[in-house]
Amino acid sequence: MAAPVPATAPAVVLVGPPGAGKTTVGQALAARLGLPFRDTDTEVERRAGRSVAEIFAARGEAGFRSLEREAVRESLAGFRGVLALGGGAVADASTRARLAGHAVVRLTVTAETATERIGSGAGRPLLADAAGARWQALVAAREPWYERVSRASVAADGPLAEVADAVLAVVSAADRAADGEGRSA
Repeated sequence: MAAPVPATAPAVVLVGPPGAGKTTVGQALAARLGLPFRDTDTEVERRAGRSVAEIFAARGEAGFRSLEREAVRESLAGFRGVLALGGGAVADASTRARLAGHAVVRLTVTAETATERIGSGAGRPLLADAAGARWQALVAAREPWYERVSRASVAADGPLAEVADAVLAVVSAADRAADGEGRSA
């Protein structure tokens, strides 16, 4: 059984592959909810004083994932807002376990849309120089994890403001359902 989710937990956690729009959708959703927004990749960069690409170059993927795991752990325990996880955060078993009980929404996106959004993969170490092919391989490996940790999925191929509205609708519906379950006699 999952540990209880603290009252200081994020209102919504967004997961999904690179290029799904987690940051842009998260910022729009946070504005609609009147809550702060946090992106764990940005949090890792802030703490390390380096970009994700620089962290990968200096510490490798394992070094980055260690920093990411800690940023996610702390954010899930004490950040009350909208949280966007980096695309690979769900690869960590302890992160997947910590996501249990949280309002996690998976953003799905086609390869075509993601490739348009991420371009050549500059600044994304795992996608550099072959973004389309590598993106598809990453998604194939991670998709079962995204699905496992999420309560709902929202297609993110359209305008990201509309995607934020769809996420809000899904979260609101889930909240109403949970409230109804708690009130039934």
